[in-house]
Amino acid sequence: MLYAIVVAGGSGSRMQSATPKQFLPLMGKPVMVHAINTFLQFDEKLKVIVVLPENEQGRQKEIVSHVSDPQRVHFTYGGQSRFQSVKNGLNCLNSDGIVFVHDAVRPMIDQSLLQRCYTLAFQKGSAIPVISCKDSLRQINGVGSQALDRSQLRLVQTPQTFQLSVIQKAFELEEDVQFTDEASVVEKSGTDVFLCEGMETNIKITTPMDLKIVEWLMRSSIDSTPLQS
Repeated sequence: MLYAIVVAGGSGSRMQSATPKQFLPLMGKPVMVHAINTFLQFDEKLKVIVVLPENEQGRQKEIVSHVSDPQRVHFTYGGQSRFQSVKNGLNCLNSDGIVFVHDAVRPMIDQSLLQRCYTLAFQKGSAIPVISCKDSLRQINGVGSQALDRSQLRLVQTPQTFQLSVIQKAFELEEDVQFTDEASVVEKSGTDVFLCEGMETNIKITTPMDLKIVEWLMRSSIDSTPLQS
């Protein structure tokens, strides 16, 4: 089986909005719906598990009204941390297969990225999309800072993709403050993780400027699509 867990936790604090960023309108749909529909288009049998904050249960109807195949979209509720929320999503799955775990506020994933992640996870057990660092980096220490070699560093994205048996075993661990994403949990369980090429446009919306950039990119993509004869 093929699954996608879309983690829709978080608030609108940095968005200067009372509405959590994953529910803000983007091109006529809530931000998170764009990613959900991309997953549904990837495979006709893929099932999506949306992990909502417990106090946002009322958003279900709004989300379902915008998705391309509501019958394949299911809901559960998150915990106090990302670890707990992803674990709740995993608890909804009971068969072998591949699972994508994705941030709801990354709406610009595409089919080529999903295919890269799926293929590597099928072959190796995991696939973590990353991109290179363009800017110079410095690490702060107690007396100042020091330059880091950016050629040895990568920026991590989602969907982080795993064979279901690999990630379910990893999430049997006790939660740790060092678990910043699913890859860190799987590594802690003693299993190697494997990297694949991410996307420069796979932007995580956290600020009003991010939302404006994503909307501009989406509109530009539509405007540049050749007309079909």
